[in-house]
Amino acid sequence: MGVLTIGCFASLVGSKSLDFCLKLAKAAVDKGHKVNIWLSSNGTMSAKANQKHLKDYSHSEKYMKEFLEKGVEICECEACALARGIQKSEAIEGVKWDAMHWYLAKIYNSDRVIHIGGE
Repeated sequence: MGVLTIGCFASLVGSKSLDFCLKLAKAAVDKGHKVNIWLSSNGTMSAKANQKHLKDYSHSEKYMKEFLEKGVEICECEACALARGIQKSEAIEGVKWDAMHWYLAKIYNSDRVIHIGGE
């Protein structure tokens, strides 16, 4: 199977970029592919643990925990997270914190890369 790296550069509330990234990752994992997810920009807020799950609001904690259990590597941009007031101790357990070089290294070693968002 192949290696897919997804760069999620989600914008403000209302963007469906994060939802699409998670659905794409799930489909790839279910088919047996190795998946890496890079969270940048406002996408970093999705990796904050213990978020309140409100009806009609996107939340990703459940999916990210399932992905981590299946071997998906998830990393968020530490600078983007800190700029949004999120501390490393608040991240979902297992989500990595690193700089853009993590994403670039995963891109280099992937069969396919998709960069979503950044509008």
